[in-house]
Amino acid sequence: MKSGIQIVLWVLCVFFAYKIYDSINGPIAFNQIKTERYTKVIAKLKDIGNAQAAHKDVLGYYSDNLDSLVAFVDSAQYTLTQKRDSSFLEYDKIYRIDMLREVIVVDTLGFASVKDSLFGDSDRYKQMMFVPIKGKVDQRFTLSTDVLDNNGYRLPVFEVKVSKDIVLHDQDKYLVSEEKKVVSVDGVNGPDITLGSLTEVSTSGNWPTTYDTPKE
Repeated sequence: MKSGIQIVLWVLCVFFAYKIYDSINGPIAFNQIKTERYTKVIAKLKDIGNAQAAHKDVLGYYSDNLDSLVAFVDSAQYTLTQKRDSSFLEYDKIYRIDMLREVIVVDTLGFASVKDSLFGDSDRYKQMMFVPIKGKVDQRFTLSTDVLDNNGYRLPVFEVKVSKDIVLHDQDKYLVSEEKKVVSVDGVNGPDITLGSLTEVSTSGNWPTTYDTPKE
């Protein structure tokens, strides 16, 4: 009887020791995994953002489809221009004399591949629509576009995002739930990792600058 009680007590001691260890180590491990995955996701969002900026520069609007955006990067070219001041004499019918007119002349210097300009020799842009998380290899980012009216000016905007539920799909549900409530200057705020906005003219992400600092 005494030996049986001792065995039970030892089992309980081991169990509670493990629970205490897990309660301390669990959030630490979660934060490490979260940071690693967020870094990968944000890198892809930045690639999408750069491709969207090029799309707007060349065509005047943002792409609303990630497959089309990849095709654009594959084939599009920047037009390289140079602006210079110039002037000429023009006869003025009112004053009946030659008047000096100043103008800005735009010269076309050539063309440059969008793909080479943004990605060099890398072809990673071909997979930039997919969330880079093991177990979610076919999961795509969600891309939306709109046009905002700002005092008569129509301004194109875009938003690309992925839910933290997807990025942290295999982690502790309670910790994921708490992570989705984050509102702080050093955290990724809200339930999603997002670049851009559909409600304001912005091409920024909702992550802190620590994710923009290159790691050695």
